[in-house]
Amino acid sequence: MEELALSGIALDVVGFGLSAIGGGVGVGLAGLGATQAIARQPEMYSRIFTVFIMAAAMAEALGLLGFVLTFIS
Repeated sequence: MEELALSGIALDVVGFGLSAIGGGVGVGLAGLGATQAIARQPEMYSRIFTVFIMAAAMAEALGLLGFVLTFIS
């Protein structure tokens, strides 16, 4: 049986794809939570929005970190 060998570039692309999916899911969940919280307590909009922006920035930073690390290794 012949084994399937992936090149380094293919592994980098797969790693970047996984990190992009992770960042997208993180931002989506943060948006979901913020939307639900604002729907329940509209008067807390400014505070919830601030926390949402911080959570989205952290999720995107982890996605960018995954992008950088796939090309470093």
